[in-house]
Amino acid sequence: MSLYVTELRRLFKRRLTRVLLVLLVLGLGAIATAFAFSSHQLSPAVVAEARAASDADFRQSVRDWEKSVAECDAAKARGEEVEQKYGPDCARSWQPQPEMFDPAWRLPYQFDFRNEFGTFIAVFAGAVALFAFLVGASFVGAEWSTGGMMNLLLWRPKRLAVLGTKLAAVLTTLLGVTVLLGALWTLAFWLIGTYRGTTAKVTDGVWASSAIGGARALALVLAVGAVAFALASLGRHTAMALGVAVGLGVVSEIGIRIAVAMAGVRFGDRWVLSTYALAWFQKQWTLLDHKSCEFVQGQCNPKEMLITWQDSALVFGLGTALVLAAAFWMMRRRDIS
Repeated sequence: MSLYVTELRRLFKRRLTRVLLVLLVLGLGAIATAFAFSSHQLSPAVVAEARAASDADFRQSVRDWEKSVAECDAAKARGEEVEQKYGPDCARSWQPQPEMFDPAWRLPYQFDFRNEFGTFIAVFAGAVALFAFLVGASFVGAEWSTGGMMNLLLWRPKRLAVLGTKLAAVLTTLLGVTVLLGALWTLAFWLIGTYRGTTAKVTDGVWASSAIGGARALALVLAVGAVAFALASLGRHTAMALGVAVGLGVVSEIGIRIAVAMAGVRFGDRWVLSTYALAWFQKQWTLLDHKSCEFVQGQCNPKEMLITWQDSALVFGLGTALVLAAAFWMMRRRDIS
């Protein structure tokens, strides 16, 4: 039996892997189910009811306005001061207009697959990325902390091949889980759109865009799993990866934001990882420099900096490559005993 097949079986037989997979499926299922109940398909009867209610509100507002104007004219004829209460022209310029009573405001929420599914791809990616991080870190971390790695190296003394095979098993598993659950996630929201929302104007271009979004989600999941695996291998413990993740989040999202704000750095959010995550899924993210409008009289449009998905790919790709290179370098040089 090959080492790769052995590592795949070992990964799937781990209790933590199975528990996390069950929790992931239940979590995604709960999100889809809750969202299905929050969406409502707009039948002609529902639309007609909303339009009738808006028309009734408009007519009532017109009657109230006409009554107010008449009261103002009567008060003015009596010589009373009316400008403070009714305005200079007895509020004639405030006549209600039909567009002020849009029936759409009375309609319940309806899920639009074409415009909203991209957001749920990002939600899916976040959930599966968390699964990938925990599985990737715990798989190799447990091997180091329990002595399983040392025993395996006695049987297969090729260190880099062993570590590379373990990484391949993790990434293959994450690839399969992401693709399978991604297909079910897409099917679930297509059904929600069909029976509880709308799938209007879903063209081949929309599907192509969704496929690209899915590919971005897959790339993020694989990168997170690889980084978690490498960090746990460097520290020989799962806690190493968890500690670095927490520390990086605190430093990036809190420490750097405070530091750049105190230093007055222009476009300070370009140093924050979440900016590149947003740009990765949104294709681009615009940063505004409001300091550029200080001491400017009149209207001012703040300077902008555009962060593209290519920038995000460079940041995340380079970071992943560096961590993996460090893990394999340490694996080659460290004392295994």
